[in-house]
Amino acid sequence: MRRLQPVFPILLALALALLIPGQAFAAPILKQGSEGHDVLVLQQNLKTLGYEVEPNGVFGDTTYRAVLAFQRDEKLEINGKVDRETWRALKKRVSGKKAKPEEKKDASKKGASQKETPPKDTPKNEPPAAKVPDSTPFLPKQKVGAILKTAKKYMGTRYIFGGTTPKGFDCSGFVQYVFKQNGFALPRAADEQYSLGKRVKKRAELEPGDLVFFSTYEQGASHCGIYLGKNQFIHVSSSKGVRVDNLDDSYWKPHWYGGKHIVKS
Repeated sequence: MRRLQPVFPILLALALALLIPGQAFAAPILKQGSEGHDVLVLQQNLKTLGYEVEPNGVFGDTTYRAVLAFQRDEKLEINGKVDRETWRALKKRVSGKKAKPEEKKDASKKGASQKETPPKDTPKNEPPAAKVPDSTPFLPKQKVGAILKTAKKYMGTRYIFGGTTPKGFDCSGFVQYVFKQNGFALPRAADEQYSLGKRVKKRAELEPGDLVFFSTYEQGASHCGIYLGKNQFIHVSSSKGVRVDNLDDSYWKPHWYGGKHIVKS
């Protein structure tokens, strides 16, 4: 009779894999063969940083080589796969508008009078804003109209990775800016904004002015927008900037993560 292998070590290993948080158990987010919105975001920002890639939404050989080059420059694991560590490094580089190492060397050879001072991305005379509470609706219903009017004012404004002003927005930067213009100070990142208000159990419970979230380039709330009503929301698309889309859109519906009630009853 063949001896059975003990199953306890196997079960223990599985339990640890589920219980221990960390990136060791997370699969790469994007790799060769991936397609869609998230790949386009990746390509646009690699191009912004000077890497040779044509934004087309398809993770092909050119994008693969650009990712390898980026990982080499950032001293990351060079594997051509875009995991969370690579995403964070990319966002940090774009937000700081850092040049590639070779570009820095070229710039250092120029005289001081030739150096360009990057424009400040903070508009003057911003209205005062009060920090909003977590886990509690904070937006009075009479303020919803003003919020939606402000959001629609910026229709068509271009997408910029890390952007927080009308010069260019990313998703959470847009939401933060719209509310700040109306006196509400929201957190900067999408996952932080997801801590606001009360969780919506069903999409039918959403009200105009509430926040909607999607899980896109990484697990959890990584994209956000403002609900307009009738299943529509306004947000920043990487390809078309500030726009209105439907929650049942073929891309957004499967990426739905959750809604948060921020409008007071």
